[in-house]
Amino acid sequence: MSTNLKSKVRELPNKPGVYLMRDTLGRVIYVGKARSLRKRVSQYFHPSRQMRWDPKVRALIDSIADFETFVVNSEPEALLLEGRLIKEFKPRYNALLKDDKRFLLVKVDLREEYPRFKFARLKKDDGALYFGPFAHAGAVRVAMQWVRKKYGVLVQGTGAPKAKDLKYSTYLVPVPLKDMTREDYLQHVERACGFLDGKNAEALVELEQLMRQAAELRQFEKAGEYRDVITSLKEIARSARERKFARDLRPKINTGEEMAELQRVLNLPVLPVHVEGFDISNISGTLAVASTVCFQAGKPHKEHYRHYQIQTVEGSDDFASMAEVVARRYGHTDVRPDLVMVDGGAGQLSAALRALAEIGVKLPVIGLAKQMEEIYTGDTVLRLERNSPALHLIQRLRDEAHRFANAYHQKLRKRRIQESVLDEITGLGEKRKMTLLKQFGSIQRLRAAPVETIAAVPGIGAKMAATLKEFLERR
Repeated sequence: MSTNLKSKVRELPNKPGVYLMRDTLGRVIYVGKARSLRKRVSQYFHPSRQMRWDPKVRALIDSIADFETFVVNSEPEALLLEGRLIKEFKPRYNALLKDDKRFLLVKVDLREEYPRFKFARLKKDDGALYFGPFAHAGAVRVAMQWVRKKYGVLVQGTGAPKAKDLKYSTYLVPVPLKDMTREDYLQHVERACGFLDGKNAEALVELEQLMRQAAELRQFEKAGEYRDVITSLKEIARSARERKFARDLRPKINTGEEMAELQRVLNLPVLPVHVEGFDISNISGTLAVASTVCFQAGKPHKEHYRHYQIQTVEGSDDFASMAEVVARRYGHTDVRPDLVMVDGGAGQLSAALRALAEIGVKLPVIGLAKQMEEIYTGDTVLRLERNSPALHLIQRLRDEAHRFANAYHQKLRKRRIQESVLDEITGLGEKRKMTLLKQFGSIQRLRAAPVETIAAVPGIGAKMAATLKEFLERR
């Protein structure tokens, strides 16, 4: 153990926190939590303990060149921060907390007609808002019951409100849901979201007053209920502070360094300021779509984002699909990026280069293969270090292209499922179905429309409108 490390260990505080072990290249190789940072970190370097470590821990200790620590307010905060940093850095020596144990989240999808707050264990890229993670599931569930009453919002369940939901009132301002417009209800949801994001100081003061009043009136059971909710709210506030703390710990991205290294390793003629990435998304060849995303100076530039539905390819053929969208993107525009990245290996890269040659456009193109994160350049395959700034830049681009393509694919799947409901109505042909969908935009809007409005659509009429309305109400 070097003199520098011994000195750093002696200066550690006797407080809870998280520590990151780094190797000689500065890579994070282990993340751990501690009730006392000084006691825990010093154990790694105590000579009398080293022979008792198992081979994995001894290998870890031999690899430690430096460490850094972060002090937090409590052990639950340390636990949450440890899990977050493990998922972010994916340290070599961490076997636990990578993907098995997940804390409780609260999610709400504002696109629903009446958005409901639900519990989840996994944060998905589904367009919903997520709050958490929360270390104590019981505390959050108790708090959400209070949220339901306080803000008059729906918790759990699916679909439109049921009769019992419509009768529900809040603690302070009884507002039956049946008397609200959707816009009014969304305002309630917005206030509840602010509360879950840690803005609950007023709620704590209010509940503490109610608890004291209940105790003075010797209503001890009610006072105990208020106490439990207060404990839950403090847990939510603590988790919100931890989330902010974790955001502050995220490594600062040096986009200039990333672009400079990418230019060097790819031998590009200019700095890759404008970079575009492509991805294909389909399930067994159905609803095949593609995306183009753009980074300007290392950051998303959404003006150049594009969605495509594959038009000329039948079945699941990612190579042909990639060729189609690359030709469509650069065949009808003057946009010429400094670098193009396609999601995939040699096959996708060859398809993109062939498409560009056919339209007479010359651009530098690379492929990024997921499995080994290899960069295909046409004549060589590059394997950059995991901590390479250049690799980080194109990984972010690839992940953004993947997210954008998947979101579009899910949107089309959802639309097709909804539209297929109309196929069950006898006498409603494809032309009239398309007219209705064009007029109302979605099945939800069609369901909410008065029968007279439906009847006024060209080609529908009063009889078919009544049939439609009755059918949709049954569904």
